[in-house]
Amino acid sequence: MSALTIVMYHYVRDLARCRYPRLKALTIEAFEGQLDYLARHYQVVSVRDVVAAAHGAQPLPPAACLLTFDDGFEDHFSVVLPRLRARGFSAGFYPPAVAVEERRVLDTHKVHVILAAASDHTKVARRIQELIEEQRCVWDLPAAETLYQELAQPSRFDTAEVIFIKRSLQRALPAPLRAAITQRLFDEYAGADEATVAAELYMTRDQLRAMVDEGMDVGGHGAEHVWLGGLPASEQASEIERTRTFLASVHGRPVENWVMCYPFGSYDATTLELLRGAGCALGLTTDVDVARDLHSPLELPRLDTNDVPTS
Repeated sequence: MSALTIVMYHYVRDLARCRYPRLKALTIEAFEGQLDYLARHYQVVSVRDVVAAAHGAQPLPPAACLLTFDDGFEDHFSVVLPRLRARGFSAGFYPPAVAVEERRVLDTHKVHVILAAASDHTKVARRIQELIEEQRCVWDLPAAETLYQELAQPSRFDTAEVIFIKRSLQRALPAPLRAAITQRLFDEYAGADEATVAAELYMTRDQLRAMVDEGMDVGGHGAEHVWLGGLPASEQASEIERTRTFLASVHGRPVENWVMCYPFGSYDATTLELLRGAGCALGLTTDVDVARDLHSPLELPRLDTNDVPTS
């Protein structure tokens, strides 16, 4: 089998005209440049093509490439879909269930909004440290400065301050505390109420159904967009079942051979066992690589959009 290159996208938008122009998003011009590049150097395949290849039904073409879009953003309907349609491309889209069904901003996206709305990330990091210190009498936590030194390690795409903000609010702090701090900062920085931001941010169920009608694949991204790896089996099973129920409501029928895009790229052996039992055909990780084969179809690596040329 030839290698399969899977590209991972999130926000794709006209930044100058959106509420948060500093949002870490791919511009429309850069997206179109990437599509031109991919069309020149790869053969863009559909999710169903990959599922068939994983089952041994048909091989993938040389230089196969799959496009995937996480988080169910409205950008994917208004910006991405028309440009895929114009090129005859298919792709996979992965919305978290509660973002669509309950129209509330997920905590991970509240963090994105905070970062986009704040002009000084150092001040945000200090504000988080202040809020942590206020709660140390309630929670068994290290000193805020100690936590900062532990977490503030720059990554490929983010500064040390941004990584501290993301890691503290998405993983490191106890769940109730990080939710409370995230909401506090969202209220301080967002400049709009949560319902308004959610309406601007996420696709509706009708839009997702329209995407299915256009030949796009809509798969799972969890219900609450939580880290699955390490969760008790019962909680993972609940997340997976809620995901399947949501997908059935989008597709109008129970789903088979569906795709799970792991929130935060997080999964473990329990996740894989549960997904096999739930009829899941493919699993998309955030491991940065090209899939050399489909022998582990529930653990497929992906490239980030930042790894793809824009011209």
